[in-house]
Amino acid sequence: MGWSIHHPVGLIHYTPTACYRGYTLFSTTHGGKDAYLIDMQGNVVHRWHLEEGIPYAYLLDNGNLLCRIGRPEDAGGVETLGASSAGVLELDWESNIVWSYRDPMLHHDFQRLRNGNTLLLMWEPIPEDLVAKVKGGFEVDFAPGMLGDVVREVTPDGATVSEWRSWEYMSVEEEIICHLEPRHEWSHGNCVNLTADGDLLVSYRIIDTVGIADRTSGEFKWKWGPGEIAHPHHPTWLDSGRVLLFDNGQHRRGSSYSRVIEIDPKTNEIHWEYDGSPRVSFYSNYISGAERLPNGNTLICEGAAGRFFEVTARGEIVWEYINPFPVYGARTGREKPENSNATFRCHRYGADHPALAGRDLDPSRHANLNRLLC
Repeated sequence: MGWSIHHPVGLIHYTPTACYRGYTLFSTTHGGKDAYLIDMQGNVVHRWHLEEGIPYAYLLDNGNLLCRIGRPEDAGGVETLGASSAGVLELDWESNIVWSYRDPMLHHDFQRLRNGNTLLLMWEPIPEDLVAKVKGGFEVDFAPGMLGDVVREVTPDGATVSEWRSWEYMSVEEEIICHLEPRHEWSHGNCVNLTADGDLLVSYRIIDTVGIADRTSGEFKWKWGPGEIAHPHHPTWLDSGRVLLFDNGQHRRGSSYSRVIEIDPKTNEIHWEYDGSPRVSFYSNYISGAERLPNGNTLICEGAAGRFFEVTARGEIVWEYINPFPVYGARTGREKPENSNATFRCHRYGADHPALAGRDLDPSRHANLNRLLC
């Protein structure tokens, strides 16, 4: 999108007859302490608050909020990396903590499983003999050494059930770090989801790769991306057996632009694609996501700009909203603090979603807050 300090925020456009109606959940990534649930008119109908921060969250079926919290104060340097987190917490409807898992090596993503366990995306130092073989990137002074991604499954009481270490199944010949990225990490995982078969669906930003790893053997069933996508985020499994993902486009050859694509892992064929018109009108160099809605539309989060919009299969924008809750003086990874409304992801929940059953979603309860958005 075009940048202007005077651009409108809140609801920008709404075509009721063409949308999947419901409630959209989001939070401000860099330093935000609240998660907001808004209706289709952009009114806040509920808000969660946590002093430790809510950089990203989603709703569980019981109506609780599962969220990643802010960075640890001192984790030996790890706290300087993108999406570093001190823990994953579950909050009830009134923002009370009902479950927590704290570890300074947590980052980016998490997934509550049907059995009540939780998948967590973690960092762990890669063995030094392997680091010497990893190709690409530029050298930096980073005390923890090169980090790799671990997917850890924990029980409700915090016991570790399993761990999958990505670098044990990666190839130094194929997984090459973008030459414009530092060698803090080999892969920079930013997403962990599951396929219909229960396998891991992962995204590795700085090696331009998405993949599916067998949860039994650990081996990759599918890897795709280098030369096709650039610094991707948020792959999700569709009922069709295809994968929806946000192709950020940072460090893409030629002009930089973002797109959302639907790809078939069996053939590597792209079946659907959305990009801006003109292309330069849609671009987020980092974070961001997309999810397919029950009516076939797609909800897109253009993360860097805090812009959420719903598009039809033909690419028509039928709902558009810009995060009106910036954090002033946010720590965005740069030396100079910035004012930021950046949003890691957003999610849409239909009115019949079990998380919302029996909930008071009257926007008048938040009249003072909504008045600020008028």
